[in-house]
Amino acid sequence: MPQEVWYILALLATVAVTFLLLKRPIYECMFYGFVLMIALTGQWGSFFPIIAKTSTDTLFYSIVAFLMLAKILDATNAVDTIVALVCSIFGRVRGGAGYTAIIASTFMGALSGSGAGNVATTGVFTIPAMKKTGFPAHLAANVESSASTMGNMIPPSAGILAALACYNEFSGAEMSQSTFWVVLWGVSIWFVLQRIITLYTFCRIYKLKPMNAEDIPSFKNTLKAGWKNLLLPLIILLPFILDYFFKSTFFTERLGDGAKNLSSSLLLFTPGLAALYALLVNRKQGSKKMLLETAKKAVSGVVPVATTIFFAYCISNLFSETNIGTAVGELIKSWNLSAVALAFIIPLITAILGMVFPGTAQTKIFGVTIIGAFAAAGANPLLAAAMLPAITGAMEGMTPPLALCMYAAMGIAGSGMKETTKNCLVWVGLHYSMAVLCLLGVLPVLGL
Repeated sequence: MPQEVWYILALLATVAVTFLLLKRPIYECMFYGFVLMIALTGQWGSFFPIIAKTSTDTLFYSIVAFLMLAKILDATNAVDTIVALVCSIFGRVRGGAGYTAIIASTFMGALSGSGAGNVATTGVFTIPAMKKTGFPAHLAANVESSASTMGNMIPPSAGILAALACYNEFSGAEMSQSTFWVVLWGVSIWFVLQRIITLYTFCRIYKLKPMNAEDIPSFKNTLKAGWKNLLLPLIILLPFILDYFFKSTFFTERLGDGAKNLSSSLLLFTPGLAALYALLVNRKQGSKKMLLETAKKAVSGVVPVATTIFFAYCISNLFSETNIGTAVGELIKSWNLSAVALAFIIPLITAILGMVFPGTAQTKIFGVTIIGAFAAAGANPLLAAAMLPAITGAMEGMTPPLALCMYAAMGIAGSGMKETTKNCLVWVGLHYSMAVLCLLGVLPVLGL
């Protein structure tokens, strides 16, 4: 077995032992894992450069900014109006806020292409809405996390272009992007249904009930009384929608090369703008002193989560700069397994790799190898290519112990590590099962 595989196993063992046995905080465990990987790979000269690279990562800072926004929104009760509106629409449905989270986060994830970024942008609304309608904090965190990562596998998410490039490289021909999209939509439908059915089941396990008819707020009155707060989702989401659909036309013509950095700028600028707006429209609610105290408490709650995410990014950057991914890919190729065996083993491997590799990086490194392995075993290579975003991008960030999306959702929900991780493993296991069924050809896929 290549030594790079032992590196990954050693990392997982270190995090598990320090967290479960030694009872150290998870952010401390991540730091130990990073140091261990530096030592095993002999990349001591890269220690500080990797930390510096992570320190300049726009997405990392945007997640921190959105975590702070979530605390501010909670302190000002700005989300209450949004929750009331959700309740007025879905209050008669058991777990209605959860279904809203699945739909909204799947849509936004397809636009952003970032699971953790999607948790940050939509989770500040969906998680409080779920908690205030009876969801346990850890369940609310995982509903949002699993829904957000799913956006990475649904067109027009930018991450799927890597999968298409892998298929074109394997086949030696250029496939139409629209044709590939149809197959991806066909795959994605099954995973959307899986999320909905899973939520339906949890709603009954936790005995979540529809709201009493007399407690359901009036849609008309809610809209009239709190329309200013209802502009918050628009302030946050509209810039990303405009950026996606009009970057190559409207923004490029006016900003030139600067349009390439528009998405990153929005991730940093938008939470600050939303926080300022929330404070202004709710300024009568409390004194400046109260808001200052809230900010202090928010920092103490955000720092542990932010530190955990920071060192997880460090590990990911280290793995990207070494040949660990290439070695693992060659190992998979050498097995010469049957299509049935590959359907069970490949999603399991990518789930583990998803702990340390970004989904797009996984696809770029292992994509052609995975497609080739399935084709050699007699499976449909187009199906294997279409499944890449589901087993790499969608699994990125939701697989403990290095689950960036889960940590971001935990930070918003205020849930505990133990119960959130246990619940998360259920969502991961069901996603894995759905991936196996698709790869086995048990489920019909549109476009194939």
